[in-house]
Amino acid sequence: MEPRSLGESGLLLSPIGFGAFKIGRNEGVKYPSGYDLPDDAAVDKLLNAVLDAGINYIDTAPAYGISEERIGRSIAHRRSEYVLSTKVGETFEKGRSCYDFSAIAVRDSVERSLRRLRTDVLDIVFVHAPRDDLAILDDTDVADTLVALRERGLIRAIGFSGKTVGAAERTLGWADALMIEYHLEDRSHEELIRRAASNGVGVLVKKGLASGRLPAERAVRFVLGNPGVTSMVVGSLTMKHMLANIRSAEDVTTRNAPPC
Repeated sequence: MEPRSLGESGLLLSPIGFGAFKIGRNEGVKYPSGYDLPDDAAVDKLLNAVLDAGINYIDTAPAYGISEERIGRSIAHRRSEYVLSTKVGETFEKGRSCYDFSAIAVRDSVERSLRRLRTDVLDIVFVHAPRDDLAILDDTDVADTLVALRERGLIRAIGFSGKTVGAAERTLGWADALMIEYHLEDRSHEELIRRAASNGVGVLVKKGLASGRLPAERAVRFVLGNPGVTSMVVGSLTMKHMLANIRSAEDVTTRNAPPC
């Protein structure tokens, strides 16, 4: 897969990214069917196979259960081979999500993620916003705190992963990247993708398969066919599914390549 630039951040990402939710959490999920968490050996095998297959972007979050710890344990020794994103603001404890976007909570979250992921710097950190995402921007210091952490060199790029178009639009002045839901059944962010590209802001797509409702091949081609999208995050517990998504991404690259 030919890597794509994440806006003006200087980061290059594979068009398919690995979403690490399923390796760390199986409670409170929105997938059509449940699943068992893999054991440590299976996680080691999967994460290393993901990197070997050419996927260089891995996305996680503190709210993804033990995902961060598992990534750090399994592939920290290959840290130079992948771009890593995590998030701040949401944790998942005792079966429910809890939110804290205060400056001290955000700083503590970043420090914990650095330790868990066994790295000196986080490539991308997103605000992990709930449904009322505009209130997070209006009523907390999360954006200013992330800007300060970027200036300290603990984070290379900062961004926003929210729910609404309005909140995403508000972040274009400070975000390096946006993580949005975008797929065949929800094109509400389509104009925002264009505006983000014009502002040098990278766009990463979450839930591009509509939480498993859409056929992978068609969904991947649709999302990555938009020139404003840098990468599509896909979660899976099998390399068979990841390889199928990679093939679909390569088809998009081939189809969009200029003539010889």
